[in-house]
Amino acid sequence: MLLVPGGPGAADLLADQPTLDWLRGVDAAATWTASVCSGSLLLAAAGLLTGRRATSHWICLDHLTTFGAIATAERVVIDGKYATAAGVSAGIDLALHLTGRMVGDDIAESIQLVVEYDPQPPYAAGSIATAPAARVAALRASGLAVSA
Repeated sequence: MLLVPGGPGAADLLADQPTLDWLRGVDAAATWTASVCSGSLLLAAAGLLTGRRATSHWICLDHLTTFGAIATAERVVIDGKYATAAGVSAGIDLALHLTGRMVGDDIAESIQLVVEYDPQPPYAAGSIATAPAARVAALRASGLAVSA
């Protein structure tokens, strides 16, 4: 998996050919290529998102079209092997989506419960109030979850 973070420094690399060449080279061998926040601009600048749906931080979302991507204001967008997340907190949603696809919903739900992630989750397992009772019991039994 290639995961490209965003942030203030991303814009400085949009025309950096060694960086863009490196991204293209790693992407060629990656099963998944993903980004969080403005990292999607780097993927797009490398030509990896041309004609694909993608998202980014709201402040730079429209710039995706400059590089041929189809900008969409969703929290997480998966188009083929490319997965993009909006702002930094959407990176958690992205991680859960990809975990579910890579190793299964049970593992993704368990991770979500252990970190107590419950704002707008892709799974309904962000708290013991919404997680399957069996999942809560299994995590308590494993010693991974702290008992209430």
